[in-house]
Amino acid sequence: MQQRGLGTDGMDIPAVVFGAWAIGGWWWGGADDESAIDAIKAGIDAGITAIDTAPMYGCGHSERVVGRALAGRSDVAVLTKVGLRWDVDEGAFFFDTQHPSTGSPQRIMRNLRPERVKEEVERSRERLQRDFIELVQCHWPDPSTPVEETMSALADLVHAGIIGAVGVSNFDVPLLERAKAALAARGIPLASNQPRYSLLDRDIESAILPWCVEHGVGTLAYSPLGQGLLTGKVTTERTFSEGDGRATHPLFTLESRRTIQAANQQAEVLARAHGCSLAQLALAWCLHQPGVTAVLAGARTASQIVENAGAAAISLDAQELSMLSGLFEGLGE
Repeated sequence: MQQRGLGTDGMDIPAVVFGAWAIGGWWWGGADDESAIDAIKAGIDAGITAIDTAPMYGCGHSERVVGRALAGRSDVAVLTKVGLRWDVDEGAFFFDTQHPSTGSPQRIMRNLRPERVKEEVERSRERLQRDFIELVQCHWPDPSTPVEETMSALADLVHAGIIGAVGVSNFDVPLLERAKAALAARGIPLASNQPRYSLLDRDIESAILPWCVEHGVGTLAYSPLGQGLLTGKVTTERTFSEGDGRATHPLFTLESRRTIQAANQQAEVLARAHGCSLAQLALAWCLHQPGVTAVLAGARTASQIVENAGAAAISLDAQELSMLSGLFEGLGE
């Protein structure tokens, strides 16, 4: 597996990172823990030696599963997050949902207060069964907390040897500027930004991605498969189980799926020419975009993650990249 430098702090990660959102169960209609652990181990064997998770994924469940899978190992980097709380009623309201375990109403808050950030990291260390976490990212901005205060708290954790690097997720350029400056004041680089990016979602190309390239900040692309739409497996016949958030997502209406399915059928010609799947083709397109460090590819089975790993070996020329971009242009809007 190709290794790529993340930001400017010397940290290397594989081009394909295991995205552990789905194995938390929440939003995806549940998950099987043993299958998830098998998938993580199969991914490691295939060269995927970094895992991206978050406390929010299943209200701690994803981190616990990752911790079980990595117990006793030190050869895999863990990337987690802070800032989304289901257990404290303070901060900025984000959305209402249902608790993944109890089904009871659950309010999610954005909370990046310094004391809460440090509290979350400690809880993540317990769930992950790790003393050291390679990268901690702010999951979403918290408008109720100055980003400078959050960065100072994370810098404290770097200097204490508890975490290795600091990143952010879903930040716009003004917030990226402030986060970078606040960390620089403590002698720490901003390692990464984690935005949504795929053939169906290319908003970051106008400002965010160029800023990251200019300032040496890595980009970890999440949802590079459009939550399954770019695999060719989410057709108009697909139904979603209870608790699967895609059932009410506007991109998953029958009309939207029909349009994307037609584009996938055209992309299939290129996939066959490369002897790869549509999923691998979509991941490879992402990995070829200037500034993209790695893609976060989710999987709930061993076969899925092994397939995802193969994307790193696919080489696409400029004409092929342009063709794919054109096929899906505007379909995610």
